[in-house]
Amino acid sequence: MTETATNSVTLRFLAAPTDVGHSGSVDAGTVLEWVDKAAYAAAVGWSKSYCVTAYVGNIRFADPVNVGDMVEVKATIVYTGRSSMHIRTVVSSGDPKGGTPTMRSQCTVIFVAVGEDGKPIPVTPVEPTTAEEIEQHQDAVARIKVREEIVAAMKDQEYTDAGTAERVILRFMAAPTDVNWGGKVHGGIVMKWIDEAAYVCASRYCGSDTVAVFSGGVRFYRPLLIGHVVEVEARLVYTGIKGMHIAVHVRSGDPKGREMNLTTYCLTVMVARDDDGNSMPIQPWVPVTEEDKRLRDHARELLEIRARMPRNMIANHLMKTLSPAAKQP
Repeated sequence: MTETATNSVTLRFLAAPTDVGHSGSVDAGTVLEWVDKAAYAAAVGWSKSYCVTAYVGNIRFADPVNVGDMVEVKATIVYTGRSSMHIRTVVSSGDPKGGTPTMRSQCTVIFVAVGEDGKPIPVTPVEPTTAEEIEQHQDAVARIKVREEIVAAMKDQEYTDAGTAERVILRFMAAPTDVNWGGKVHGGIVMKWIDEAAYVCASRYCGSDTVAVFSGGVRFYRPLLIGHVVEVEARLVYTGIKGMHIAVHVRSGDPKGREMNLTTYCLTVMVARDDDGNSMPIQPWVPVTEEDKRLRDHARELLEIRARMPRNMIANHLMKTLSPAAKQP
């Protein structure tokens, strides 16, 4: 680990054979786990306290990370609220023998500093000084309102058995190996589970291998405890030309009881890949029930809201599904 500034931390990983996923490259879930670790390091270094993941913003997986790559995740605090830290993370990778690393993905992670009682505590405000820091600070402020719209839109949706789209549920126990520094399940592990469930759902629907190209609105509602039963439900809600939009809910509960509480929710976009690793068109999904239609419209609404984000990172083949008005800056 190298610390480039008081508000910035860089972690480096060597992509190992054990990191390879079904696509032949490093899974998106593993990249998200690295992102969460780097952002956590930056948050704890700044706040000098334990921190919890509250939100992971839009992340587009532009290019794969390959086995043997030297991976660099730079996490920089660009904005602070009373107890929150908005952290810009950039993932780059390349040949460890030399050369300039290539940027693979970037996103915003929000951590909240908490005290020994688990309640939020104030953090020192970050003060941008350089032109680049001021620009990133302004971008973070502009994203707050859009993020609030995304959270409100996602919160209002109801998912019942009335839906007819592809749906899978993975169940398992949260193991001691999943623990974070606070004794709870690591946020990065949860995001890895989300990627796995989205993969199963999308691959079953299209009958081909799939990879994540985008994940957005990963909101952590409550901690997930070691030893709890975990339920990760993934459901197809919309298809574009190539993208399959998968809504994922993570729930957990004490195995001695029957109550399962929502811990995390997000929407992930998967694409099918051919034998050469190129994305390919998929069969459109046609909604049947009123719930199907409502959730399809919900996915379209989220795309249009995200299109208003500063320096929008939504992939071109996803943007094609938007109305002309939504594409305007």
